[in-house]
Amino acid sequence: MAKEITPRSEDYAQWYNDLVIKADLAENSAVRGCMVIKPYGFAIWEKIQAQLDKMFKETGHVNAYFPLFIPKSFFSREASHVKEFAKECAIVTHYRLKNDPDGKGIIVDEDAKLEEELIIRPTSETIIWNTYKGWIQSYRDLPLLINQWANVVRWEMRTRLFLRTTEFLWQEGHTAHATKEEAVEETKKIIDLYARFAEEFMAMPVIQGVKTENERFAGAVETYSIEAMMQDGKALQSGTSHFLGQNFAKAFDVKFLDKTGKLDYVWATSWGVSTRLMGALIMAHSDDHGLVLPPRLAPIQVVIVPIYRKEEELNKISVVAGEIRDKLTKLGISVKYDDRDTQKPGWKFAEYEMRGVPIRIAIGPRDLEYKTAEVARRDILKKENLPVDTLETTIPALLDEIQEQIYRKAEHFRDTHIFEAGSWDEFCDIIEHKGGFVKAHWDGTTETELLIKEKTKATIRCIPVDEPPSEGKCILTGKPSHQRVIFAKAY
Repeated sequence: MAKEITPRSEDYAQWYNDLVIKADLAENSAVRGCMVIKPYGFAIWEKIQAQLDKMFKETGHVNAYFPLFIPKSFFSREASHVKEFAKECAIVTHYRLKNDPDGKGIIVDEDAKLEEELIIRPTSETIIWNTYKGWIQSYRDLPLLINQWANVVRWEMRTRLFLRTTEFLWQEGHTAHATKEEAVEETKKIIDLYARFAEEFMAMPVIQGVKTENERFAGAVETYSIEAMMQDGKALQSGTSHFLGQNFAKAFDVKFLDKTGKLDYVWATSWGVSTRLMGALIMAHSDDHGLVLPPRLAPIQVVIVPIYRKEEELNKISVVAGEIRDKLTKLGISVKYDDRDTQKPGWKFAEYEMRGVPIRIAIGPRDLEYKTAEVARRDILKKENLPVDTLETTIPALLDEIQEQIYRKAEHFRDTHIFEAGSWDEFCDIIEHKGGFVKAHWDGTTETELLIKEKTKATIRCIPVDEPPSEGKCILTGKPSHQRVIFAKAY
């Protein structure tokens, strides 16, 4: 199976596409630009969703659901918001079909035109803030901490499975606060939460930072992001949290009475991650053999494969395998016993290697005799024979070790591919020949930012929150600069 994957060194983009298909994660659908997420891919997304949902609720957030359709007029209320999303919107203009009088199938009924067109949700700020107007009257109604799990549509001309599709799944939080300080605190709390999830569960190191004015979310006062490095050195924005100020409250006239009786507009945030995290998970860790999944997000953490010739041998192996499975399951470990007789063990080994199952246990007649099992790690493709009666303690420890090892490997790759550039020539050489992230001074203007992008295709990913101010000169213009930023080519 692995031979069917294009090597990363040969064609990274094709390697990614091959892996998504061969690992049975997703496929292109009959609808242009949209994807079908297959059961194994969706199982990974469910693990991501379940953990994030738990973390949201631990910080006081609750889930709700808002309409898929948004009246067109809502988008015109916040000027920068509509400007950003106008070219990506899918629009419903009619509400009925009819038979073609020429007998050529079904056509749109021209008499069924909507009085006001409906936008299929590209993001929900407008419909949610229109709703919040009826929910918020006084400081007693605040803070309002709401999240929604949903699908959105942003019309894409060039798509890639998980990374960029016309329709995708995500969560979007929308919160309302009595003060600016509370809203800013919420914005930072969520980006910290996203970073913790990425590092502790996805085993993916990230850099937290603030977006430039040019890269901010439409309608935001400030946007924070987490940026991850993929194995080709490109950046992938893996989560954003936005301080919206009072922009949407003013656009939808959402006011509240504060404790002094004064009427004021509420302060807002929004934040989200999407199925793009699936692409990040794949590209940050996987190899030419297939997926490499961190155990905490693997749908199957341990697979047990019997090796036998006769049914009598299978029956004996099944007893031992069942005992192992039951003990590990009680510890909260997801275990699959694959006793299918339709495929040989070698085929199964290749399948689970492709799917990134962290640990494979193989048991044959000789293992029964010596009371051992062959335990194989997916991350480093190493195997060893271990006593069966120790697996209850060694497997949990091994899963933790694999999780840590995957993170450390990604962290080492990231850290050894962060460079510093003090001149334009040095910057261009790094971007063109080394890749990775480049720390460099920038003069703070959008004009320079766009010019650097035009010349090199590298963008400012963020101004790192842990990067102290430093004096220098902009790599392109030579103007004085007080801050270094992270440049990279990106997905």
